[in-house]
Amino acid sequence: VQLQASGGGLVQAGGSLKLSCKASGSILSTFIGSTMGWYRQAPGEQRELVASISGRGMNYADSVKGRFTISRDNAKRTVYLQMDNLKPEDTAVYSCNMDWYGTLRWGQGTQVTVSS
Repeated sequence: VQLQASGGGLVQAGGSLKLSCKASGSILSTFIGSTMGWYRQAPGEQRELVASISGRGMNYADSVKGRFTISRDNAKRTVYLQMDNLKPEDTAVYSCNMDWYGTLRWGQGTQVTVSS
């Protein structure tokens, strides 16, 4: 399974971006049963969980609640992160993660830069 993230870029504060992460080579049942997560890492900072989605629901970091929305399209093996009202502190490399009963896979990151 390979995770391919896309959709990053440069945006002004208050703007929006939508990230996508496609799990290529994943069996549908495996993808459906996996927890998909978006993480980010800013320079000099530790990687943090931004949002995750599973059959039990969705979770968000406090810093993005009300601004970011995670969703998934199982048929497309893709997870999305809609980011609205972006702030300069959201600037980071965003990467996606697939957790299948403790087996983790990571995709390459996509840079999100928010200018003030």
